[in-house]
Amino acid sequence: MTTDPQAHTEKMKRIKAARDRMMAHKTGEKGLVIVHTGNGKGKSSSGFGMILRCIGHGMPCAVVQFIKGSMPSGERDLLKERFADICAFHVMGEGFTWETQDRERDTEMAQAAWQKAKELIRDETNRMVLLDEINIALRYDYLDINDVVAFLTEEKPPMTHVVLTGRNARPELIEIADLVSEMKEIRHPFREQNIKAQPGVEF
Repeated sequence: MTTDPQAHTEKMKRIKAARDRMMAHKTGEKGLVIVHTGNGKGKSSSGFGMILRCIGHGMPCAVVQFIKGSMPSGERDLLKERFADICAFHVMGEGFTWETQDRERDTEMAQAAWQKAKELIRDETNRMVLLDEINIALRYDYLDINDVVAFLTEEKPPMTHVVLTGRNARPELIEIADLVSEMKEIRHPFREQNIKAQPGVEF
């Protein structure tokens, strides 16, 4: 890396020119299928960040939570209390699968959440729909992956973004997604320092 100011300026000019040429050809728009997966922290956080961006642009949006319904949640409280007019928030899960310990009930709740999700996605006024932790429901076969893939490829309105979060995303889902991000855990205080989940960080 050069420390010469003039050389740095010339380098940045070349980079900007290359970026401008590239961006000149990026003119398309479409509703994206977005997957946040991996064993690291930040999958739901990223999804909710996108929801907040939509709200900032005045774009109607919606959230369906498939798993974390019984847990406290700063993002849920914020969206339901302050932005309910632009963001529909549906808590459909009753907790993590190891807490409920009832496969039949978990399956019923996941199926109900999926029906609500399809209803919200079909509503073209919603520019984005976040399906938080749906990958967990798919992993445990509470939902039929073929049904989810078919709906997203055949029935999703063309300008609606759908964000799907949760670890262990199914290969079939990754195959049809437009954008896939994998969060990788490098270090976590829960495992290394016995630090519990804290408000503002985990929920």
